Amino acid sequence: MAAILPVSSVGQALPEKSGGAILHAQGGVWVNGYEAHDSSAVFAGDVIETKPGASANLSLEGSTVLIAPETVSKFQGDLLELDHGGVSVTTSKSFQVQVNCILVVPAVNDWTQYAVTDVNGTVQVAARKLDVNVAHERGRGTPTSEGEAATQRVSVHEGEQKSYDETETCGAPRPSTPGEGLNPKWIAAGAAGAGILIWLLVHGGGSKTPVSNSTP
Repeated sequence: MAAILPVSSVGQALPEKSGGAILHAQGGVWVNGYEAHDSSAVFAGDVIETKPGASANLSLEGSTVLIAPETVSKFQGDLLELDHGGVSVTTSKSFQVQVNCILVVPAVNDWTQYAVTDVNGTVQVAARKLDVNVAHERGRGTPTSEGEAATQRVSVHEGEQKSYDETETCGAPRPSTPGEGLNPKWIAAGAAGAGILIWLLVHGGGSKTPVSNSTP
């Protein structure tokens, strides 16, 4: 767990501004287009990008997020919007990860560890400790039959991994509008595909008993 929750983050004071977090990085990490330094405060709406070979740890109350190299994401307080790359989450506060219309949520409000990757249009969800639920809109832009649920929800049980085709699941990508979404120039090209998931499994796995801010 040392790679997920550094000792330096235990007891680390969080930003006074509501919904803030502390970003730990050692070069190669950018926030809103500017290089970040250890330790940097981030707030809802901030875009975080890790360059090739660089990773980062995001620490907030009850949760820690390991951000893999070549990842672009947007911090939203109680969830992380993943545009590209991979993250590993350890949380007791039901911290969520969203990829397009796909939302990954811990099944119970207890220490849960899971990983989410989004590379080349394939979203992979791996549950490491306890289960997670994956909810998504049924084929965004595709009409549903009368009485048919517009949202589907499935469970990924501890030790399991499931994959989703982003286009098939969410439909055609919506055109971006000014001020919405992530800036394409920040997206790193040519990510290492499955290598991101392998990196997360190597650097993000381990202890069955995560370290808590309140319980060392």
